[in-house]
Amino acid sequence: MKKYILKLIVMLLIISCSSISDDNDQNGIGGPSSTPINETTNDNSWLIPINEIRDGGPGKDGIPSIDSPNFTNAKDVDFLNDNDLVIGIINNNEVKAYPHIIMDWHEVSNDQVGNDFVTINYCPLTGTAFAWESIADGTRSSFGVSGLLYNANLILYDRNTDSNWSQLGLECINGELISAKPILLDVVETDWKTWKALYPDSKILNRQTGFSRTYGTSPYGNYATNNDFFIFRPDIINSTLPHKERVYCIIDDNTSKAYQFSSFAGGKVIKDSLNEKDYLIVGNEFIINAFELSPEYANTNFQYEFNEAEGTIFIDDSGNAWSIFGEIISGPNAGESLGKAKSVVSYWFAIAAFYPNPEIYT
Repeated sequence: MKKYILKLIVMLLIISCSSISDDNDQNGIGGPSSTPINETTNDNSWLIPINEIRDGGPGKDGIPSIDSPNFTNAKDVDFLNDNDLVIGIINNNEVKAYPHIIMDWHEVSNDQVGNDFVTINYCPLTGTAFAWESIADGTRSSFGVSGLLYNANLILYDRNTDSNWSQLGLECINGELISAKPILLDVVETDWKTWKALYPDSKILNRQTGFSRTYGTSPYGNYATNNDFFIFRPDIINSTLPHKERVYCIIDDNTSKAYQFSSFAGGKVIKDSLNEKDYLIVGNEFIINAFELSPEYANTNFQYEFNEAEGTIFIDDSGNAWSIFGEIISGPNAGESLGKAKSVVSYWFAIAAFYPNPEIYT
């Protein structure tokens, strides 16, 4: 009986993810695909075990990317609650955020931020979000949802070469561009209340996507909060932390270090290291970001200080005020910035599957 109920839940999820408007049918976006995995590309060489790749159900582009995103000014947003999560980015002084309640249904938004073409990608099954340059084979491209999963995580494809890219693996894993790495841009993931306090003038991806979806209702039910609910269970399971606990993770090569949001309650600045690299990790229980420390800032004393009016979240002993993106907003060194860390917010189970036995900061 339990197996029957589980199969029914999965079928309903697939139907909800692949249901589309009439306009989208005209664009050739179809429903579930029965194509075998080894026929989804013209190159059968994979960097990951092909027997661990799963067909997500809706098929290629069955979960449609947002390729013509529309935005609302933050002060005019009326469709988000304070605790709704958003993915925030700043590039060349343009500030944007992409709500989970919309990205849950699309996973990819191909956009232009600060005059650069950027692909925002989010996997609701692993809780991971990245932004990278919309470039494949050295030229501008766009990315879409391949319909395939590895360790429950999104596999994208680029529309220039039809190569497949592992989102959390941060690498092209199959096709013409195999072994290529995406060029990352820094993003933060936080709740709407925190984001609008720091960036009240930002633009927010709105519900005018061209698709008919019940934004605000998750297509995956209580998946995000039920630690025992897996639609696609990864082969590696680490039970050190609850499976769906959101952790902030620094990634370096094949290793990772995880930081629990509870460790930053009330605000904290931490200096730490991974693979002989020095990092500064800053934030509170709602937002965290990390930066690789260059020698010139290695001995600087930093202190958490959230200033909503100024948009700053930490200061240093030279009188500089810093943003959550590691840029000096005001002070004697205004305009300088810290080096970006390769990092992501992830469900614990996912980071532990991709980067086995990650260290946990205590």
